[in-house]
Amino acid sequence: MSPIFDFLFGQYADYNPIDIVLEIVAIIFGLLSVVYSKQNNILVFPTGMISTIIFVYLLFKWELLGDMMINGYYFVMSVYGWYIWTRKVDETHVTPISTTTFNEKKASIAIFLATLAFVYLVYKSFGKWTSWVAYVDTLTTAIFFVGMWLMARRKLENWIFWIIGDLISVPLYFYKGFTFTSLQYFGFTFIAIFGYLEWKKNINNNRQIV
Repeated sequence: MSPIFDFLFGQYADYNPIDIVLEIVAIIFGLLSVVYSKQNNILVFPTGMISTIIFVYLLFKWELLGDMMINGYYFVMSVYGWYIWTRKVDETHVTPISTTTFNEKKASIAIFLATLAFVYLVYKSFGKWTSWVAYVDTLTTAIFFVGMWLMARRKLENWIFWIIGDLISVPLYFYKGFTFTSLQYFGFTFIAIFGYLEWKKNINNNRQIV
């Protein structure tokens, strides 16, 4: 094998083949979920739920507690988001894309700080608060928790949190030895940028109609 291939994928040599297949399947559905989110398509939730349930299993096995909690939370918020996105605000319209209100901004800060504290306590309880990876993992968990909550509520700003979290996750997952997942977050970053632009365009178009 070439040195480049070994550098990128050598860590998978000791993995169970079924886990590698599951990671790839989860990544495919994860990418589909983000693409559907960009398109403002309700399929964001069922595809995302498939991805997250697989990652919960894998991350528990790999003892990546913060990442596991992120995906477990994603699953729960997908159920909530599925309801919000399909809830009708009148006889013909469902919940529209909008920007965050002042109260939602306060709630976002509260979710961020509460997540930091909770993940820290989990890592400390399991004796995993031992390296910079745990610190960064705690930060990304808090960022993604806020992003998922805002996405479930169909708020434009969710994409900002995804972009920041994705950019941090690319090198973080590569360092952890999960090259496929690192590449997934690399793809997520670009989709999130276009998602932000697409949702912003949607809001501007709706304002012009009104």
